[in-house]
Amino acid sequence: MSIAQRTAETTWEGSLTDGGGVIRSESGALDGLDVTWAARTETPGGKVSPEELVGAAHSSCFAMALTLLLGKAHTPPDRLNVAATVTLDGADGVPTIVSSALHVDGWVPQLDPAGFQKVVDEAAALCPVSRLIAGARISVEANLQPT
Repeated sequence: MSIAQRTAETTWEGSLTDGGGVIRSESGALDGLDVTWAARTETPGGKVSPEELVGAAHSSCFAMALTLLLGKAHTPPDRLNVAATVTLDGADGVPTIVSSALHVDGWVPQLDPAGFQKVVDEAAALCPVSRLIAGARISVEANLQPT
C-alpha cells in the first residue's frame, strides 16, 4: 500500500499558443491556478508554469527530507530556506525539463558548515522528488547561516 496519493488536474481549452488551462487539486490548495504556454516560455503574467510547480514540489520535498535527517541527527534546524530553479530547455529538439538547482540556506546552530553539507548531501539522496526527476541535472548549493 502506498504512503500517499494526491491528484491534480488541468482543464485546457484552445490551442497551445492561444489557449490556456486551469489547475484543480484534490486538496483545493491549487484550485484556480491559470497556466498558459506564454506564462511558461515568456513572462508569467500572474499565471503558473509546470516548471514553477515542479520547483515548489522539489523545494518543499527537499526541505522535508533535510528537516527529517537533521532531526534524526539531533540537530533540528531553527529555519531552512530552500529554493528550486527548474529549467526548461531544448533536448533533442523537444522542450525538456533539464535541471533543478536547489539553493539551501540553513540556520542550524548545532552544526558547522561541513556537518551541514554532509546532511544536505544525504537529503539529496533521500528526497522523493529528487529521485522522481533523477534524469535531470540536480544541483544543491547549501549555506549554513549564523544563528
